[in-house]
Parts: sequence; structure tokens; C-alpha cells
Amino acid sequence: MKNLIAELLVKLAEKEATAKEQVAQIEALEIVVTALLRKLDPQQHREITTTINTAMAHVADDDDNAQLLRDYIDKLLRHPRQ
Repeated sequence: MKNLIAELLVKLAEKEATAKEQVAQIEALEIVVTALLRKLDPQQHREITTTINTAMAHVADDDDNAQLLRDYIDKLLRHPRQ
């Protein structure tokens, strides 16, 4: 029983480390994308926004994950991270 608990704790720790790494990667990408968006002229920004909106139109509306994705994309495009 102790071995089982120890194994479960090790697996939990590994998953937590992986999750932290993924969060760091996502935050790094957000910073890079924000920096790139800020360097665009308004016309380029509109074109990118239109392209993204067109691509998102093909994602299922009833998918909760899709709505979260849409919300975050909208936030990133309209109010990039400071």
C-alpha cells in the first residue's frame, strides 16, 4: 500500500512539473505574440485579425474549449499583455 501511494505521489509530482512547464511555454508565446502585434501597422493588424476570425468561424460553436479559445484570442488581439 505504501508503495502504491509513493508511486501515485511521484506521478502527481511529474504531472505538476509538466503542467508548470506548459504554463511557462504558453506565457512565453503570449509575450512574443504581443510584442509582434505591437510592431504591426494598423492595416496589418486588421488583416491578421480578419484571418484569425475567418479560421475561428470553422470551429464548432458548441465546444466549450472553442469559446475559451475565442475569448482569449479576442483579449489578446484587442488588449495585448502589457
